[in-house]
Amino acid sequence: MLRVLLLGVLAPAGLGLPAPTEPQPHGSQCVEHDCFALFRGPVPFLAASQACERLRGHLMTVRSSVAADVISLLLSGDGGDSQRFWIGLQLPPGCRDPGHFGPLRGFQWVTGDNRTSYSRWARLHRDGAPLCGPLCVTVSAAGAAAPGEPAWEEQQCSAEADGFLCEFHFAASCRPLAVESAAAASVSITYSTPFGARGADFQALPVGSSAAVGPFGVELECAAPPGEAEARWSQEAPGAWDCSVEQGGCQHKCNGSAGASRCLCPADAALQADGRSCAAPGEHSCDQLCEHFCYRTPDVPGAYSCMCETGYQLAADQHHCEDVDDCTLVPSPCPQRCVNTQGGFQCHCYPGYDLVDGECVEPVDPCFGTQCEYQCQPVGQNGYRCVCAEGFAPTPNDPHRCQMFCNQTACPADCDPNNPTTCQCPEGYILDEGFMCTDIDECNNGYCPDACLNLPGSYQCICGPDSPLAGQAATDCDPKVTNGGDEDGGSGELPVSPTPGATSSPSPVRPMHSVVLIGISIASLSLVVALLALLCHLRKKQGALRAELEYKCGAPAKEVVLQHVGTERTPQKL
Repeated sequence: MLRVLLLGVLAPAGLGLPAPTEPQPHGSQCVEHDCFALFRGPVPFLAASQACERLRGHLMTVRSSVAADVISLLLSGDGGDSQRFWIGLQLPPGCRDPGHFGPLRGFQWVTGDNRTSYSRWARLHRDGAPLCGPLCVTVSAAGAAAPGEPAWEEQQCSAEADGFLCEFHFAASCRPLAVESAAAASVSITYSTPFGARGADFQALPVGSSAAVGPFGVELECAAPPGEAEARWSQEAPGAWDCSVEQGGCQHKCNGSAGASRCLCPADAALQADGRSCAAPGEHSCDQLCEHFCYRTPDVPGAYSCMCETGYQLAADQHHCEDVDDCTLVPSPCPQRCVNTQGGFQCHCYPGYDLVDGECVEPVDPCFGTQCEYQCQPVGQNGYRCVCAEGFAPTPNDPHRCQMFCNQTACPADCDPNNPTTCQCPEGYILDEGFMCTDIDECNNGYCPDACLNLPGSYQCICGPDSPLAGQAATDCDPKVTNGGDEDGGSGELPVSPTPGATSSPSPVRPMHSVVLIGISIASLSLVVALLALLCHLRKKQGALRAELEYKCGAPAKEVVLQHVGTERTPQKL
């Protein structure tokens, strides 16, 4: 049977005291040497994780049904069935198929591993769509598939949950102080745990916990003496405390008949300096016989045995201690390389591996899960950049994709090797003879009403004094000011930087004489006829070759960013 030790369900004491610097738990439980606590209050995942770490713990891991039972008890005591609480499970950046990553679906614990024998997802499938991180996990009783089994649900890590669950590990624990039944009504005990839980109703308390015993004004601490596996209550001040509480801490017997509590020892033993321990005559020299620890044999007067600290063993003389070479143990305590130290050891990994939670793992490729169209190059340990083939550059609005690029007046065309007659040119270029792309000189085609500056693949107009953008460089010197699509409305303010759009016509001129207008119309018609004739001539010369004449709409800048360093990876679409 699984044994869950209930530490208590605590409520914050609103007594007008100063607000604590750390959040106070609303409930806590212990399972063997692991303790768990519930904290309430809206908080995102990162802040919740940092709060647990400040209390020397971490967000709760739910690796078995035992931990799930703990959550059920905490949530039932809290009364928040519909509330969501963070646990220590998160999905790294990138996309992945949740069906190919085991019960955790690609998520990892905050301890850096993904070991588990338990999972309880609220939704196992999402219409075949991949899961894309970063994502974090909350737990709640509202989505439970069965009573007592709170369900897991992925959430955006930046979202605020209703609270979080912390996990703490301790070497040992103490039982609550034993109080004689006759004095139970007059004795009050308040316990405090290292992670902030306070109260009087506990069934177990981890080492480092304290107990305030009233009305005696005694402060006790749960501690494990060196060389002992069990923890017990003690105090720095020598002597016994009240005999009605834990027999006054006496090793043998507590006597309170004289009004003041004091410890008594057997006839063949003497009370020690702490006023609570007993030792046989001559036992004071035992510690001088052993290098680390000395223990008397109760049944044999004068007999003793020596013990050593962890990482040491008794030497041949049974009194001194010598270091244990932990690296010679089978199996080895380290996954790859072990370096023995005095009283301990250190684990190291081979080059190319990182030590994470006691395991050597290969570093995550920063290009894993990215969607670079051509090629991805790592940048440092966590960054990456997308690169394109020669003659191509990253698309400004989508750096993961590539587009044809040329910053000269002529560049080779991109032709299909299987169909040489099918060629493409970058925007602002036209296919010429010899499979070359030639820059379109927009200035010769009257794209600007005033001064014009031709650029490779683009152009700029220097707006004249009659333009709303007088003196500025733009591709449209006569922008139409709109307000939400209402052509009759608007703020009346002109944009500083016009939005790229289709190539505009020259700005309308002011009223002119009818003869001038007729002359301009005849000249424009002649120019159109000449252009049509030129196009027909080019089509005849190129035969089956086709040219796509596309006019570049915006992006007057000539420099193109050739690389993009990403801090968050997005999925690769193949």
